[in-house]
Amino acid sequence: MEQRRRRGRINGYNNNIYLLLFFFLVFASRTGTSASCRRRTVKHLSTTPASSTPLESRITSKVIVISIVSGILTGLVSALVLAFLVRCIVKYMKQTPILKGPVVFSPKITPKSLHAALGNGIQLLGSDPNGKYYKMVLDNGLVVAVKRLGSLEGNGSPEATSSSKSVKRRLQKELELLAGLRHRNLMSLRAYVRESDEFSLVYDYMPNGSLEDVMSKVRAKEVELGWEIRLRVAVGIVKGLQYLHFSCEQQILHYNLKPTNVMLDSEFEPRLADCGLAKIMPSSNTGVSCYSAPESSQSNRYTDKSDIFSFGMILGVLLTGKDPTHPLCGEAAGGGSLGQWLKHLQQSGEAREALDKSILGEEVEEDEMLMALRITIICLSDFPADRPSSDELVHMLTQLHSF
Repeated sequence: MEQRRRRGRINGYNNNIYLLLFFFLVFASRTGTSASCRRRTVKHLSTTPASSTPLESRITSKVIVISIVSGILTGLVSALVLAFLVRCIVKYMKQTPILKGPVVFSPKITPKSLHAALGNGIQLLGSDPNGKYYKMVLDNGLVVAVKRLGSLEGNGSPEATSSSKSVKRRLQKELELLAGLRHRNLMSLRAYVRESDEFSLVYDYMPNGSLEDVMSKVRAKEVELGWEIRLRVAVGIVKGLQYLHFSCEQQILHYNLKPTNVMLDSEFEPRLADCGLAKIMPSSNTGVSCYSAPESSQSNRYTDKSDIFSFGMILGVLLTGKDPTHPLCGEAAGGGSLGQWLKHLQQSGEAREALDKSILGEEVEEDEMLMALRITIICLSDFPADRPSSDELVHMLTQLHSF
């Protein structure tokens, strides 16, 4: 099916090229006919008797000069028109076509099964500013998660429509790039579907939901999450970042790392979702979360060290069990943010007070948590150069425990 679509697009391109060449040949033939007529006129004039008057000689000279100049100008104009047409053709052919319907990257999924499942009832799992998450069961029994992105259309103006098409092409390229990433700590994109102005992304279903879901249950005392599991989650997240930052052919930044974008499988192994999508989606730039690095909101600069700041906030959540969107210690914390609160306790020698009391127990684990707290504070430095890289963090965290 996909080959037929691509073959159809290629045939369309060829037809456009043939049409443009046809118009150019017609234009060239008319130009050639005009030039031939001028040459016959010049030849006729040049064969006039030698006894012609001086006035006739001057007229003949002018006609010859005019013919030469018009021929040169006609050739230049034709060359410029041809160059412009070739440039337009090349630009059009290089432009990524916007695909419709399912694009599948997994042998377990077929376009027909996707269409059938999307048309039936699907279970809403959650939402964020970029879209909504659903649980969906295919006709072969495979359970997948679907994220429906928000509308990409503008207000209907030509400028907005052009911008929307540009966003769709960039998003399509990004999705094809993400589909090729393979790492145990990344969510695998299995397929995507574009219908009208919406994209639906199909991922593996994670039974434990997001890290945000789990930590909310921990705060409500519905789930117990020991230090060993929390540390495993932290190591998995930073290994996923290490792969994106250092192992890909071209460095990939997450741009929107936070607990809602960290999914947990049945063994609480973390997988990063929505890698790189925040830089493309228009709705992602409308606000700054508490997980955003200072430089990304102050100067719109984003680097791999900005991802590290976001990871530091997540590590702080795992250590304290607290929700960073809630004020913590008021004026004593210099404003109440999680990072400032942790720095305040560390400087005052009361770092132990920051740790989640529900997981304090063995002395060895407590020492590991205090060391992890120091790593958290380094990651939350206001200066990107002072933060460790994801490569360094993997070594730092794995030394706390045997993985």
